[in-house]
Amino acid sequence: MSGSPAKTLQPAPEQAHPRDIIFPPGDLYSDEPPLESSLHLQQMILLLSCLDWLWKDRTDYFSAGNLTIYYSPDQRKSEDFRGPDFFVVLGAEKRSRKSWVVWEEGGKYPNVIVELLSDSTADTDRTLKKEIYQDTFRTPDYFWFSPDTLEFQGFHLVDGAYQDLLPNEQGYLWSQQLQLFLGIHEGQLRFFTPAGQLIETPEERNEKLAAKLRELGVDPDTV
Repeated sequence: MSGSPAKTLQPAPEQAHPRDIIFPPGDLYSDEPPLESSLHLQQMILLLSCLDWLWKDRTDYFSAGNLTIYYSPDQRKSEDFRGPDFFVVLGAEKRSRKSWVVWEEGGKYPNVIVELLSDSTADTDRTLKKEIYQDTFRTPDYFWFSPDTLEFQGFHLVDGAYQDLLPNEQGYLWSQQLQLFLGIHEGQLRFFTPAGQLIETPEERNEKLAAKLRELGVDPDTV
């Protein structure tokens, strides 16, 4: 019995280079590098959890951290620009998203952005990103904060250009968009009410409640 004729191997089709791919409109995945350190991660989570707790009854905003913002239908991933460490979009449906796709969200850009400075990103955050947020995003409130050095600065968009925000007596900076202060508390960036009261995390609120119960001689675990 004669053997089967040998099959001619065809070369595999050439793979499209990722830089040549044009993203179609739709549900795009985020593509962000990890945060610089555990301090940066804890800070991002703190901002998100405090705002979500404060606005737990609201459904008209979207907040996220380290999430890609796609702002052009033919956008290729920029080597110079990544998603903000923390941002808030007002007037948006509160739901889960894989990324923020501007053309799928009625052209909405973030109202507030916070970048967490690190050795590898600080220069970009102070220059290129600030320029993008000012000239392209037109984001009204932009802040940066370093979890390592506690450098903290904020800007508000006036007539198309960022103007430095001036701190109040406590050193807090006012976010017109959030109607909240941002300031440093125990080495972390926190939100404060217009009256200067710290916006607590759910855990902090529970710990305070438990302490009050113990003062009254009540075991918190029995309540």
